[in-house]
Parts: sequence; structure tokens; C-alpha cells
Amino acid sequence: MAKEKVILAYSGGLDTSVILKWLINKGYDVICYVANVGQREDFDLIREKAEKTGALKTYIEDLRHEFVTDFIYPALRGNAVYEGRYLLGTALARPLIAKRQVELAQVEGTNLVSHGSTGKGNDQVRFELTYYALFPNVKIISPWKDREFLDQFKGRSDMIAYAEEQNIPVKATLKKPYSEDENLFHISHEAGILEDPRFIATEDIYSITKSPKNAPDKETVIEIEFKDGYPVRVYNAEDDTEKTDPLELFMYLNELGSENGIGRIDIVENRFVGIKSRGIYESPGGTILWKAHEDLEAIAMDKEVMRLRNMLGPKFSELIYNGFWYSPEMDFIFSSFEKSQEAIDGKVTMSLYKGNAYVIARESPTSLYNQELASMEVEGGYNQEDARGFININSLRLKAHNIVLRKKAPYEWRNQE
Repeated sequence: MAKEKVILAYSGGLDTSVILKWLINKGYDVICYVANVGQREDFDLIREKAEKTGALKTYIEDLRHEFVTDFIYPALRGNAVYEGRYLLGTALARPLIAKRQVELAQVEGTNLVSHGSTGKGNDQVRFELTYYALFPNVKIISPWKDREFLDQFKGRSDMIAYAEEQNIPVKATLKKPYSEDENLFHISHEAGILEDPRFIATEDIYSITKSPKNAPDKETVIEIEFKDGYPVRVYNAEDDTEKTDPLELFMYLNELGSENGIGRIDIVENRFVGIKSRGIYESPGGTILWKAHEDLEAIAMDKEVMRLRNMLGPKFSELIYNGFWYSPEMDFIFSSFEKSQEAIDGKVTMSLYKGNAYVIARESPTSLYNQELASMEVEGGYNQEDARGFININSLRLKAHNIVLRKKAPYEWRNQE
């Protein structure tokens, strides 16, 4: 009788290597799927680990370009920032990985998929909601929500012992004091010693960005050009570097941001499952792009359009964080953002210096900024006398409110007078 095939989202680390062997021992043929979304890994070594552990087959795919164009840039155009601080690096990668995973399941003729996300985190939701949205007949094996698995593996020490017993070639010890997740957009550091919000992260925890203290004592000035809200060009006049390909552009901004100590945050956030968690994130390129894009919108986007878009922003960020990338409400929001971005064209000049990325100039062919109207020196077609009527009209409701208060509490008003 043929074994059932299951597509496992595989990283080559301790957890997914143990899960790979655990699934094999339960009688499945396991096909490992490895998505290259920009993590610094030896993918040949990952393939070798999977094969030595018993994988039937291993897919390794480079999804970095798609990650930038179809996930990072759409999030950028909506100024997605979860709870006002987190740029959603992990949350943006998960729907891409899960999408390709269920596509491979259909290619392989199976509806079984598996992942190594825990039952306390956000990633389990992001993976599984994407599976269901794109492959409604999917069946999910989620070991960290399986009682048999939970009884067998109560902690990292149990997993390491199992790996040794099963001859799983993983390099893992009990000494690592926190966990990490890395992609092109960012790297996250959480759990372990970082679970104590009073613990001050030591410099060795940061693995992408230089400390602002050690960053060059020299300003780096770059120009970022946008078309319809999409970054289309980065230019550094100092060494005449120019990048236009989306992946190359983003990688170059990562390089500059890392060198200048940009994009570090240390926060406590609210997980979808109701648990607060502490995370330390490094997002150098994303931080630069988000600041540039937001500034260009200020000069090229209509005030009321911006107000409406900004009302949608927190919901948009929440949907990404919670795993609803493929949902009807997200389709609606994307359509709205498409309209809002159709005139976000222009160039932003940015200064990068010791942990700071700030805009020093901007220009736009679709600018709504009128220098003459804004000037305190030039009339520019604006009659200042008209402001008297404008203020009078806007004061009507304030006067009415005052009268109501006097009628409601005359004693207090008399005392004030």
C-alpha cells in the first residue's frame, strides 16, 4: 500500500528536522519544501540534512524577487506598521511560503501539508489560514498542536535527545538563549532570555545591523525614486551606485541601512492568540523605504485621501499580522490602496547617519504643494482677509456648545466669571 505524501515546510533547524523524522516514523512519505526568502543559509547543506533524515524529495526555491514585488512593496504602499512600530517582516513572508507549499502539494498529488510553528505563536495562524484560503481541501498536520507530539517533546532537551537517538544531523545545543527568524526584510530575535522585558539586549544579539555607536561617523545621502508608490530607483551620488531591479534595490538598501545602524526596534507586541510577546527586530532596508514613501505621500497625496487611507492602515497591518493576506477584506483594501497610489511619483533624498534615516528633500511631478500659497512672503492668490469668514464658520459649533453648557450648569459658569 502506497504511503501518503505530506509536504513539510522545512528549515533544516532542530524543530523541523525532528518533525521530518517524526512524520516518517508515523508512516508518511515526506517531501521537504525550503523557501529562500533571503535568510542567510547554506541551502545545499539543508538539502543534505533532509535527505540524510529520510526525506523522499526536497524542493528549494528562490522566492526573494517575488517576496519584494508581491509582498513587501504592497505592504509599503499601504504603510503597513503593526501597532505603530513593527514592519511585519515575518508576517509578510509566511503567506508567500504557504502559497507555494500548497501549490507543490497539488503538483505532488497530495492534500497533506505540515509546518513546525508552535501552538502559542502567530505563524501557525498565518500558515494555516493561507492553506485553507488557497486549497480548501487541504489537510494539515500541525505537530505542536498534536497531543502525542506534545507528550513526547516537552522541551528543547527532548528534541535534542530524539535527534541523537534517530541520528538526525542537526547542530543544536541547550545553550542558545533565544530564537531567530530571518528573511530579506528583517531578522527577529525573541523567546528565551528575551522573554523578560527587563532584560537589556546585549550587542551580540543584533546580527544584521551595526550598533549606531560603531556606525561610520559620516553621512550617507541617497535618492529614492517612486512611481505609483513603487520604489523604482535608488541612487548614491557619492560612488555613482544605481539600483533599479526590485530585489537588487532592496538588498542595496539593506546594505546601507545595516552599515549605518538603521532599523532596530525592541518592543512588546500583542499576538493574535492573545499573548503579549517581546521581540527585537532589525529591518534596515524596510525602515529606509517606509520613511521615504511616507514623506513622498505627504507632498503628492490629497489630504482627504490620506486621511481615509490612514484610517485603513491599522486594519491593514492587523490583517497582515494575523494571517489574512488572502481574504476578501484584504482584496478590498488593496483596491483602495491602488487608487491612492496612482499619483505617488517623485524622488526623496535621504540622509543615513548613525541609526537615523531621515528625509532632507523631496520633489514630485504630481506634487500638490504650492510654494506660493504656502509662502509667508508672497500673496500667491490667497486673500488673507478670507480667513476671517473661514474662522467664523468653524466657530459656530463651538459657540453653540458653550451656550448649552451655560444653560446646563449656570452655577459653575457664574463662579468662573
